[in-house]
Amino acid sequence: MRQRVRKLVGTLILVAFVIVYVFLAMILGVALLPGTTKLVQIVYYVIAGFAWVLPAMALISWMQKPDKVI
Repeated sequence: MRQRVRKLVGTLILVAFVIVYVFLAMILGVALLPGTTKLVQIVYYVIAGFAWVLPAMALISWMQKPDKVI
């Protein structure tokens, strides 16, 4: 697969992933965090806010992989 196509596919996957991830993190937070302290809620949302970065980094590194020279 050429790099140009990988970037297009990766961008579409990344956008879809972030949208789904945001809603899942929000739903999970609403389901698990009522009745907890503000500190617990802040810690959850900080961790949830940064957790999407690891899969995104793997996807972006795949997108940036140079084309094979024939």
